[in-house]
Amino acid sequence: MDKNTILGFVLIIGILIGFSLLNRPSEEDIARQQAYNDSISALHQAQLEAEAATAALRQAELAQLPADSTDKDSILIEQALSSYGDFRPAAQGQEQKFMLENDLVRLTISSKGAQVVSAQLKNYTSQDSSDVELFNDEEANYSFTLALRNNHIVNTGDMYFVPTGDIQKDEEGNQTLTLRLQSQNEASMDFVYTLPADDYMLDFAIRSNQMNTIMPLGSNYMIFNWNAKIRQQEKGRQFEERYSTLSYKYVADDVENLSAAKDDDKKVANKVKWVAFKDQFFSSVIIADTEFSNSNLESKVEPKESGYLKTYKAEMQVDLAAATAGGNWEDVNFRFYFGPNKYKILSDYDKGVPSDEKLKLRNLVPLGWGIFGWVNRFAIIPMFNLFSRFIDNFGIIILLMTVVIKLVLYPLTYKSYVSSAKMRVLKPEIDEINARIPADKAAERQKATMELYGKVGVSPFSGCLPTLLQMPILFAMFSFFPASIELRGESFLWAKDLSAYDAIVSWNAYIPLITPYFGNHISLFTLLMTVATLISTKLNMANTATPDQPGAGMMKWMMYLMPVMFMFIFNNYASGLSYYYFVSTLISIGQTYAIRASVDEKKLLAQLHAKRATNSSKKQPETAKKKLGFMERLEKMQKEQEKMMRERNKKKR
Repeated sequence: MDKNTILGFVLIIGILIGFSLLNRPSEEDIARQQAYNDSISALHQAQLEAEAATAALRQAELAQLPADSTDKDSILIEQALSSYGDFRPAAQGQEQKFMLENDLVRLTISSKGAQVVSAQLKNYTSQDSSDVELFNDEEANYSFTLALRNNHIVNTGDMYFVPTGDIQKDEEGNQTLTLRLQSQNEASMDFVYTLPADDYMLDFAIRSNQMNTIMPLGSNYMIFNWNAKIRQQEKGRQFEERYSTLSYKYVADDVENLSAAKDDDKKVANKVKWVAFKDQFFSSVIIADTEFSNSNLESKVEPKESGYLKTYKAEMQVDLAAATAGGNWEDVNFRFYFGPNKYKILSDYDKGVPSDEKLKLRNLVPLGWGIFGWVNRFAIIPMFNLFSRFIDNFGIIILLMTVVIKLVLYPLTYKSYVSSAKMRVLKPEIDEINARIPADKAAERQKATMELYGKVGVSPFSGCLPTLLQMPILFAMFSFFPASIELRGESFLWAKDLSAYDAIVSWNAYIPLITPYFGNHISLFTLLMTVATLISTKLNMANTATPDQPGAGMMKWMMYLMPVMFMFIFNNYASGLSYYYFVSTLISIGQTYAIRASVDEKKLLAQLHAKRATNSSKKQPETAKKKLGFMERLEKMQKEQEKMMRERNKKKR
């Protein structure tokens, strides 16, 4: 370290020491501050002693009064009112209810707690054909916990607000309701609700008026408490329960969920932008203008006989801005979303918003993870919306979507069929190899078979790639239909609701090992899908060369068993999904027959023989060597496995 560096450090240290000495308070300042702190402490202690003495005096007064004395009731009332501190006048009142309404939603707001006590969606009907109601005043509530001076802790849900006037409506049709929580002095809080003319989003602002005069120094936050029971809205509880979750989004991160299958809770230390109480098709969401902090979230599964799916609880800290010169902390702004889990509606809230400020409410619609979600967002949903503009029948829309998807995938289907046809026409030569080489020399059989494939230019794996490329669409549709609220309540043929199962036979008896997995009904579309899949499996097995090796027969029966297993799974799923798979399988069967008619197997075999003759006269290409090397590794693994089996058999003997 050179002299200049040392000198620089010395100067920096000297400046810091000098700055601290210059800014050090004088002895008089220290004495004044200490006296002020002592007076505050003494005052606080005196207040506590006075409150304790008053409470003791009241208890003594109550003890001296007869049990049926009316004075005793008066004293009890006085004690209860005193617990509200400066908001004592708001402890008593008459509950009033107000309604904010547009073409989409009807919200009921109570003056007790100034909270939304009912949310009804006009464009959606429940099982009894009435408007869907997300909750009523017995099923959900929210409130704010405040710390006031003199150690009073109050909850806005227990107090009565008063309207500052009638509901205001502007030229655009937006409605505004202001409810005031008045203290016994000038301090007050206004809860301001504004419902836009054509939106599910409710603006909610809390405005302060001299609140710092009744809140202790340093009380710069309040606690938001939210509790709700989630109704069973749909026909199939098992499926609806699976899609009902408590979701939340971090301010600078993605959306997370509590467990949907079991009771779950989580303490979230990071900043949270919003919390959603969600069921399969509808959500109630509280969105902070800035953020929530120190959140405690809880989800509990309700018994089936209760009529509810889950109970959700959220407790979150709301930080208040510092008091302004006028003595008020700045307005605290929120938004409530009471509406459907519809992808287009939720994604529209992020239009024109910077990427770091997007709400990502669209994640409330479970479209699948990774590539499956991308397929749904960028292909399936746009196609679905396009057809929905011109066609009202959703059964026809699903049919058209299936046709389009099968046409897009047709080149892959054709390639997969041709690959199977090549394997099939080579089966006589494979059978000759198997007859020439004993079964106990499996590695030698495999080597001779792969040499044959290499000579004719056929890969046994070429038929797998087209199938794998179709898998993202298959799984994307598996996520799309159960999450599509557009299908809810839409009928087609015998299915009254494409978002639920289409039961043609139902029973009430509980059948062990059947009811828990299959349910108490039979879905006709699922049954048709199973039959069509069995026919398709038989057709594909006939078009595929079955290898002559141990376990081939068992594999064949497994192929027939899989559709039956899927019938148990899909029996409780959305009928729209079973209908899609049924139609898709029928089209696949038709495509198979069409491709079979267009492929001349004799000509195909002649082409393979011609290619073998050409390859025999040329040096093997490098790609073929690489494939052969790969097969050699497989053969080596097979030999090692056979060796292990022989050693195991010797030990048994």
